Amino acid sequence: MPNPHLPAPIALRAPQQLTSLVENRTVYSLEAFELNVFETHRQAHQVPLSMGHVVLTTMLRGKKVMHLPGRPAFEYLPGESVVVGENETMVIDFPEADEEHPTQCLAVAIPTDTIRQTVDLLNEEQPRAEAHLPWHLDTTDHAHFRNTPELTGTLERLVQLSHDTGRVKDVLANFTIQEMLVRLMQTQARQLLFQNYQRHATSHRFAAVVQYIKQHLTEQITVEKLSELACMSKATFFRVFKRELGLTPVEYIIQERLAEAKRLLRNPVATVADVCFRAGFNNTAYFQKLFKQYEGITPGLYKKQCVVG
Repeated sequence: MPNPHLPAPIALRAPQQLTSLVENRTVYSLEAFELNVFETHRQAHQVPLSMGHVVLTTMLRGKKVMHLPGRPAFEYLPGESVVVGENETMVIDFPEADEEHPTQCLAVAIPTDTIRQTVDLLNEEQPRAEAHLPWHLDTTDHAHFRNTPELTGTLERLVQLSHDTGRVKDVLANFTIQEMLVRLMQTQARQLLFQNYQRHATSHRFAAVVQYIKQHLTEQITVEKLSELACMSKATFFRVFKRELGLTPVEYIIQERLAEAKRLLRNPVATVADVCFRAGFNNTAYFQKLFKQYEGITPGLYKKQCVVG
């Protein structure tokens, strides 16, 4: 099924340009970061890779199996990212790669000073809602995640800057890598909160908000009620929620309802109209528009693909 959070395609290297069939590396070096594009065109196993910096990797094509220190092996697929710690060695399997189905992956190496400066600036100027949970970049517990549209957009701009020959590209690259770090930390904050809200319900005001939304998904949910749960004014709640998690409360409610709609659509006997109302939407045209906007296909086509699959 289409993945709306997959960065724009990057052309594969021509066969005569490849220096290796396993993790062929193309490097674009800027003052603010180093962008690498890795391609693998044959099956391989237990391939070690260390980049010496904190690295954000993003899968573009194919499938890898990642082995990282202290973590179980996991499949790594297009539309997903992994943060790898400084001097950490990845060990990678390529179980399906061949000339017709190569893997392709972005790897953005980020200088430690850039990370520290960005984190310090955020904690000083834009602190998180809970003082005991300051901004930080997690390279362990929440290092593997699905991309958000915001992170995907920033990665696309980094790729564009890497190919830019303009005189101000390094200035723009500095701003863009800082934005990428903010988007990355927001993505990790979302993963922590949305997947573990019950554990944090008494220690994080937004966890209580998430729990309420999940429990009342098919009902009318107002920002006034959510701000009351967060013990904030409506304006402050709306602003801080978006700053910390990278999306508005309304956007989060929509995403949760669409996730429920996708679950319901997998039922062969459910109709699109029935799913619309059972997922908390009250207008089928609006539901279909939102579904296409977020998922890249109509709910009817999604349902057909689920049946075929």
